[in-house]
Amino acid sequence: MPEFVTFSRNVFIPVTNICRNRCGYCTFRRDPDHPEARLMRVEEIIPILKNGKEAGCTEALFVFGEYAEEVPEYKKELKEMGYDSTIEYVTELCELAIETGLLPHTNAGILSRHELEMLKPLNISMGLMLETTAELKAHSESPGKAPSKRIEMIRTAGELQIPFTTGILVGIGESEEDRKNSLEVIADIHREFGHIQEVIIQNFMPKPDTPMAAQAPPKKEEMVRAVSLAREILPDDVTVQVAPNLIEPRILIENGASDLGGISPTTIDWINPEAEWPGVVELQEMTGEIPLIERLPIYPQYIKKGWYSKKLSDLITELTDKNGFKRKQQ
Repeated sequence: MPEFVTFSRNVFIPVTNICRNRCGYCTFRRDPDHPEARLMRVEEIIPILKNGKEAGCTEALFVFGEYAEEVPEYKKELKEMGYDSTIEYVTELCELAIETGLLPHTNAGILSRHELEMLKPLNISMGLMLETTAELKAHSESPGKAPSKRIEMIRTAGELQIPFTTGILVGIGESEEDRKNSLEVIADIHREFGHIQEVIIQNFMPKPDTPMAAQAPPKKEEMVRAVSLAREILPDDVTVQVAPNLIEPRILIENGASDLGGISPTTIDWINPEAEWPGVVELQEMTGEIPLIERLPIYPQYIKKGWYSKKLSDLITELTDKNGFKRKQQ
């Protein structure tokens, strides 16, 4: 059992749900003519940031569809707003988050080295789910889910010393051997660059009106094996994370998980909108006698290494305690 279990508090901001990928399990993505298609404006985002700060959040999680600029209608709308790319726009949103007192974390799908370099000074950490190294039917219409492209980006983030989150998605058609291979790839990359702070072991959840709506989610025993495998394969300094709004975490904690990810007191999980975030009291009930510690979106060892820009140093000083976790509010 771990000595303690960690979590963070964030605001979840879905900048746009236009995406070039068509994954078989996704309900986040929208076509541009869909009534729920969105490209959030600054005036919508500022109140979300302020509400999150007031609620004790430390992270602004920016999530958006991959290379939406490949969709002509989106590209036109973005241009009318005065931006040539989503990344250009998101750099401005990251600046706003920092001004509000939140640490940006961007999860954008595949990004080039240049785009990572643009975002690095304004992000305390970043992320990209590897999901799997297997070629699957679920990703047949998703060019950004090619395993080689995702591995390349995770490696590039390592070269740039970006504290990073990745993970695998369990139950989308991959085998247990595929999971083992995926985790070994992640472990090898971390041994080379030392930048992967956490690996999410996330359970697939079928969604209505998707090609995989009838596929069963992984059983509890399957998730236990996946978490145990992750803890066995990953280096000790890489934390295993599970999602407490998607699965009861206690048995997974007993088998190697020690982080419950980001929860939000003010925004929903836009990827799994049917799954409500637990509150902090609920989280503590889930962990039982194991202490629960709130962290930032950057882990203590990377604060100690100084893996963040000067733009973020004042916030780090303000938000952290002597051990590198979140300073308790007075």
